[in-house]
Amino acid sequence: MIFTETKLKGVFIIEPEKLEDERGFFARTWDQKIFEEHGLNPKLVQCNISFNKKKGTLRGMHYQIAPYEETKLVRCTRGKMFEVLIDLRPKSETFRKWVGFEQGAEDYRMLYVPEGFALGFQTLEDSTEVFYQMSQVYMPEYARGIRWDDTAFEISWPLKPTIISKKDLSYPPLEKGIDKK
Repeated sequence: MIFTETKLKGVFIIEPEKLEDERGFFARTWDQKIFEEHGLNPKLVQCNISFNKKKGTLRGMHYQIAPYEETKLVRCTRGKMFEVLIDLRPKSETFRKWVGFEQGAEDYRMLYVPEGFALGFQTLEDSTEVFYQMSQVYMPEYARGIRWDDTAFEISWPLKPTIISKKDLSYPPLEKGIDKK
């Protein structure tokens, strides 16, 4: 596996090292020891799939607060998406900064999202599927979000959103504060 740290400390793009032959390829996508060697959280307790029917669907910006903060390993398994992370770690040098990545099923890349980040994505194709591996179980009472269009971040989404849940539309802007309790 090839680990490339992004401009947000602790966030990694992970690419499989493909062993190719006439049949196709084989690649490792998870190895607890290698994650530990890179200083990454190797704990995985839950896996989720997000299927999105329509291009332009926007989900986010989601996070969980302590004591159920989540590390996520995310891969697009069908279609294509634009994934966005916002650093919500108050002591981080990149606090309140965001970064976006395009991921598609054909590139096999994964995104490692450490605790303390809000995560969201927009689908770039119909029938886009996203696979998440999580370090914590979902705890609704600890789940939080920030507005996807908050002017504090000025996120450049690639498409005008076509579908957003009522819950995602109800999240407050950053000026209301980041809920850490």
